[in-house]
Amino acid sequence: MNTVDTPSAQAQAAAERFAMRVTARLSSGTADLPYDISERLRASRMQALAKRKKAPAPMRLATPVVVQGGASAALGRSGKEPGGWWSALVSAIPLTALVVGLVVINIAQDESSANDLAEVDAALLTDDLPPAAYSDPGFVQFLKTSASPN
Repeated sequence: MNTVDTPSAQAQAAAERFAMRVTARLSSGTADLPYDISERLRASRMQALAKRKKAPAPMRLATPVVVQGGASAALGRSGKEPGGWWSALVSAIPLTALVVGLVVINIAQDESSANDLAEVDAALLTDDLPPAAYSDPGFVQFLKTSASPN
């Protein structure tokens, strides 16, 4: 059963007494303040009073309600159903398919990157130029000047 927690009467009375003491203490020092400061404080006090939260209306306690009958949706096995191991096996199929799919994707990406590297290596090794020529700064400059139209 749900119950609503409400502050006790003693706690409310203690809060009221505290508020009255704070108000009296704050009001006692206002006589010594200059007029412009006291006016700003008065305006701020009026704004604070306008924005304060209104006390909520007391809530009525709802009567408890019991819902009976009908099937319920659950993510577990009840243990009463026959063929419990079969339903556990069937529920593991999507997880197994996901794992197998991820492994196949990983293998395909590894093969693809290995094939790309093999093509680059084959192109470098079968070219007329030695591989060291590609790292030579003069060769890079030669390629830049030969590629530009004269």
